[in-house]
Amino acid sequence: MAFKSDIEIAREAELWPIKEVAAKLDISEDDIELYGKYKAKISEEYLQKISKNKKGKLVLVTAINPTPAGEGKTTTSVGLGDALSRLGHKTIIALREPSLGPCFGIKGGAAGGGYAQVVPMEDINLHFTGDFHAITSANNLLAALLDNHIHQGNELGIDTRQIVWKRAEDMNDRALRNIVVGLGSKMDGFVREDHFVITVASEIMAILCLAKDLKDLKERLSRIVVAYNYAGEPVTAGDLNAVGAMAALLKDALKPNLVQTLEHTPCFVHGGPFANIAHGCNSIRATNAALHLADITVTEAGFGADLGAEKFLDIKCRMNGLAPDAIVLVATIRALKYNGGIPKDQLSEENLDALKKGIVNLEKHIENLKQYNVPVVVTLNSFLSDTKEEIEFVRNFCKERDCAFAMSEVWEKGGAGGEELAKAVVDTLENKKSNFKLLYEDDLSLEDKIMTIAQKIYGADGVSYLPAAKKQLKKLEDMGYGKLPICMAKTQYSLSDDPTLLGRPTGFNITVRDVYVSAGAGFVVALTGNIMTMPGLPKKPAAFGIDVDDDGNIVGLF
Repeated sequence: MAFKSDIEIAREAELWPIKEVAAKLDISEDDIELYGKYKAKISEEYLQKISKNKKGKLVLVTAINPTPAGEGKTTTSVGLGDALSRLGHKTIIALREPSLGPCFGIKGGAAGGGYAQVVPMEDINLHFTGDFHAITSANNLLAALLDNHIHQGNELGIDTRQIVWKRAEDMNDRALRNIVVGLGSKMDGFVREDHFVITVASEIMAILCLAKDLKDLKERLSRIVVAYNYAGEPVTAGDLNAVGAMAALLKDALKPNLVQTLEHTPCFVHGGPFANIAHGCNSIRATNAALHLADITVTEAGFGADLGAEKFLDIKCRMNGLAPDAIVLVATIRALKYNGGIPKDQLSEENLDALKKGIVNLEKHIENLKQYNVPVVVTLNSFLSDTKEEIEFVRNFCKERDCAFAMSEVWEKGGAGGEELAKAVVDTLENKKSNFKLLYEDDLSLEDKIMTIAQKIYGADGVSYLPAAKKQLKKLEDMGYGKLPICMAKTQYSLSDDPTLLGRPTGFNITVRDVYVSAGAGFVVALTGNIMTMPGLPKKPAAFGIDVDDDGNIVGLF
C-alpha cells in the first residue's frame, strides 16, 4: 500500500482562514494579530481578558524512550485533540514550535504526521511567525553587549576566563560548538574562547516559555548570569543594561501562536525548548490561554517521560501552579520490541518474547508517572505490522497495573482513529481523580534533588560527580540558588545516561560532568553523560531531500 507523505497530505488539506478557527473559540478578529491567512498571534489584551475564566481539564501526552522505530507522540497529541473535538468536547492542543536543526538534520519536523497534523505544516516547521529568530537575536544581542562592555573598559570587572553566556544559532552545526572570537586587530575585540548552543537550548527560550507576562519576562531576563567578576560574583544581563533591548526583540514572540489541525481543531504552537538539554515544554502562556478557553487542553512534553514529563511536572507545574488531570503515555509495539533487543529491520515480525523483554521500559514509565498521583492512560500508536496477540499482551499488561488502555490509529485515520483513546481519556477525567504532587520539595539540596531524580525516575543506584561539577554545586548553593528545581540534561534514548542501555537498565550510576544555573529560567542544569547543547548533522542530512519546485511549493519536509 502506497502512503502519501506528510507534506502531500498537508498540502491537499483545505485550511480554514485562521479567523474562522479563532471564532470556534469565540475569539474575535480584533483579538488576533494575523500573520498571513492561516496563522495568528493572540493579542495581549485578549490574554488579559480571559485570565479570570474558569480553567478546563489538562491532559499531558508523553511517551516511552524514543527509538529509531518511532513513537508518534506529537501525532498522538494532535489526533487525540481532533478525536475529542469529534466527540463534542471544546478542545485546544498546545504544542511546541519545531527547531530548524532537526528539520534539516535527521529527526524531521514536529507538526505531527499522516492525518494527524498541525497546519500550515511548511510554515510551522520553518520560519513560522519568527519567534525563534527573535529568541536567537535576543540571545546574541546579550552576547554582543557582554563583549562590548569588556572591550569598552570592563567597568564591572568581568573575569574573561569566567564568561558563561554563549551565542545561539537554530541549526545543527558542530563547527560552532567551540570557537575563538576577537581575532584581528585591537579594534576587533579581545581574543577568547567562545561557544554556540542551538537556539532551543538557549536560556532565552526557557525564559520565554516560563514567563507569565512581559513584566515577568523582563525580571527573568535581568537575572540571567552571563559571567563572574574577579571576586567570583555573578554578573547579570541586568548589570549590563541589556534587558530593555532584549525585551523589545521578544515582545511579539511572547504572544502565543494560533494555527489549526487538518480537522480544524484550534492549536497553540508556542515556544520549543528541547527536553534532553532544556525543559521540553511549550510556553506557560499558551497552556494557560488554552486552559481558560477550552474544556480540555491537550499538551505534550518532549522525548520520553523520564525527561519531558518529569520536567513538565517538576519545573513547569511547580512554577505556575499547574496540575495535570490525566497523563497519556504513548508507546508502540515496534519500539517495545526494539527495547527488547530486536534490530530495526526485524520489528515488523511478530515476536512476543522480545515484546515481553522490552515492555519493562513501559513499565518503568508507568511507575514513574504514578509517583505524581496522576491517572495514566497508555496508548499504543498502531502500525500495520502489529498482531492481535501482541496488542492483547500490552493491553493485559496495562490492566494489571491499573492503567487505562486504548489503541490509536490517528496517523492513518485522523481524529476518527483516536476516538477509542479520546473515550478512555474522558472516562479517566470523569472517574479518576488526580492528586498531583511534586517529586521533590524546594528545600532539598541540589545534590539531593539530583539524587531523587536519578533514583526515582531513572532507576539509578546513585550519582557520580566530576570534580568541577561537585565544586560548582557548592558554589551555586553558597550563592543562594539551592532552592531552584533541577533540569537534567540527559540522553533521550535510555533511562540511564548511556544511550546504548535500552529497556529498564539497573546497576548503574548517573555521571554529572557539569552544573550551571539558568537563573532567569529559574532552574539549575545538570549535564550528564555526553549530552551536547549544539547537535551536529548526520552524514546524509534531511536537508538533502528538501527543495522548492517550479511552482514555489516546498517538497521533502517530513
